Amino acid sequence: MELAARYDKERADELVFLDITASSDQRDTIVQVAQDCASQVFIPFTVGGGIRTVEDMWRMLKAGADKTSVNTAAIKNPRLIEEGAAKFGSQCIVLAVDARRSGEHKWEVYINGGRTPTGLDCLDWVRKAVALGAGEILLTSMDADGTKAGYDIELTRAVSEAVNVPVIASGGAGELSHFYDVLTEGKADAVLAASVFHYGQFTIRQVKEYLKSRGVEVRL
Repeated sequence: MELAARYDKERADELVFLDITASSDQRDTIVQVAQDCASQVFIPFTVGGGIRTVEDMWRMLKAGADKTSVNTAAIKNPRLIEEGAAKFGSQCIVLAVDARRSGEHKWEVYINGGRTPTGLDCLDWVRKAVALGAGEILLTSMDADGTKAGYDIELTRAVSEAVNVPVIASGGAGELSHFYDVLTEGKADAVLAASVFHYGQFTIRQVKEYLKSRGVEVRL
């Protein structure tokens, strides 16, 4: 919550809270975190991890979240996307996708916090999910995540070209140029980063000023 409050002051555009072990541990997302976050920040935020039903979505939204993120449960029950979009609107349904390269121009979707392969083709899955009502894609490259070697440009561009909803690139940020590259070459609509902000490598303002200096429209 201290980090959330700091990022709110630093003018982050949005916050994403993902309880990445909720599904693998077979437990519910911590509703209290959403409530605490709502009392600390005044920018949109998304909560995900362990959301398995429309009722779970409602609990998060009622607690103060602006959007809910689904991954494992949506793959096990794709109708969850359709039902959630029908009840709350597509703008509340973010599809989180963890993908790992499986061949040339091919990526496989993983679940349970990136631990379990599904056999699903990433591009086929995002197209289906958007058709069912997903309003955004939060795309994490399992190959790039944690490397600080840059976002997976090819994967991000392929997904961005496959769907007509915003794609948020995640996994691999380590240099300021990485943000620019994935927004331009990767055709991402937004960029997500965690450790470079958590540990003070960059501030959000530094990233925004860099992007602005290179011609990317940002909110300062």
